[in-house]
Amino acid sequence: LPAATAAVYKKWIPNTNFETTSNWDRGRVPCASDVVHFEKDKVVSVFVGSPHALTDMYLPLNGEFVLAAGAGFTAFDGSWDPGCDSGGTVRFADAEHRAWFDPTLWQDVLPSGELKPSGPIFSVDEERVPCRYDDVIFQPETSFRVNIDSSQPVIHLRSISVMGQELNTPASWAGYLQGPSAPLQFHGNGTLQVTGTGCPDKSGCACGNGLDGPRICAALLRASGRQCPEPACQSPLQPLGHCCGVCGATINLDFTPDFDLHKYQDRLVQELLSQPKYAGVQMAISKVHKAQTFLGIMSRSATPFIQIVLIDDRAGVQTGTAAEQLAADIMENIAQHGEALGISSGKVEVATGSTASGQVGSRITAGTVMGLLFSLLFLGGILFLYRKGKLRLPALRLPQAWDRMEEPVSPAPASDKGFDNPMFNVEPPDADIGGETAKDLQVFYLNPLYDASETET
Repeated sequence: LPAATAAVYKKWIPNTNFETTSNWDRGRVPCASDVVHFEKDKVVSVFVGSPHALTDMYLPLNGEFVLAAGAGFTAFDGSWDPGCDSGGTVRFADAEHRAWFDPTLWQDVLPSGELKPSGPIFSVDEERVPCRYDDVIFQPETSFRVNIDSSQPVIHLRSISVMGQELNTPASWAGYLQGPSAPLQFHGNGTLQVTGTGCPDKSGCACGNGLDGPRICAALLRASGRQCPEPACQSPLQPLGHCCGVCGATINLDFTPDFDLHKYQDRLVQELLSQPKYAGVQMAISKVHKAQTFLGIMSRSATPFIQIVLIDDRAGVQTGTAAEQLAADIMENIAQHGEALGISSGKVEVATGSTASGQVGSRITAGTVMGLLFSLLFLGGILFLYRKGKLRLPALRLPQAWDRMEEPVSPAPASDKGFDNPMFNVEPPDADIGGETAKDLQVFYLNPLYDASETET
């Protein structure tokens, strides 16, 4: 039951059916007076769902037609065909460029293959492509051709459904790959591998498309004009696994073994996202891995955490404000019930409209000014204690401003008294010493070569 609840189904959108108008260069299905042209060097698998009369048809050197019951081709007998007055050459479109790692070519669907109803939950770009524990559906009674070029050694999947047949074991998938259709449907350097197993961890499993993130973003940006849309906020957030910056909020959660991802997602939807004030807010929640770095060197290990991305449909200066409020409510709920939910800690980042961005900038500026004032007060206190003699700083001399302004002292003139005798130091004649002159003083000194005791004997 838990595996069935956590299963995610993704359906491949394009096909190579004969009756699909977008597969023809004239935007219509060939009629009786037309000449059908398949490029001879293009490998293709084409599903034909109904009978067709044609004037002529050029076939590829390597390909197949998969015919439904009653479908086929007949030669045009020249009779009038309504809606096909003027015949011409109709060419089959090139399907080689349709890539597995293009998020625009996949849809989230129900197990039956029907489109999943829209709701408040969305996926970051890397998770819009099938993840390693997802189920892939190619629509019944359709043909397709998909490029599976990949930077991963193997693209793991839980199951693949082709022509209404679910292949959910390694053996069944290996048997299908040996058939004639698989080489015509899948091409490129990638290798698809069916495991038949879902995510074994109730805290969720990482998608596993990180190595092909550049391919995913390149395909996404190519479809949208090769550049990300201009965000309304000044400093947009960059969630892991997402190609472009977003306005709103992100929450990174550290979790314990008691955490259950799907139960927590349901809790957030029912208790918070369902509130009228959060109409228009969308949430993406999944386990991601962020590589660790030490001194700028990327580590092989990666720390898992739960990433919540919140965006809203507000415009102008209100962009992201509803998502910001929801992030605050989520963090308050974690503060009250985090231990019971298996959440040990959380970190919030916010990027909203221009007004909120300005307020954030003001807070950062105020903090910087306070830091500078504290530093100046600290240095001033050290200088004050040093001047008062309360603090001694060895080998440190702080020059004063007035010292630099004094005139340099000229050297004293050389004296002609000879040299100073450390054993006998007498002031110059007539030197005033405490009101007495040098001649009034008797000077005694010790002669190390003369012992006074000898004169007393």
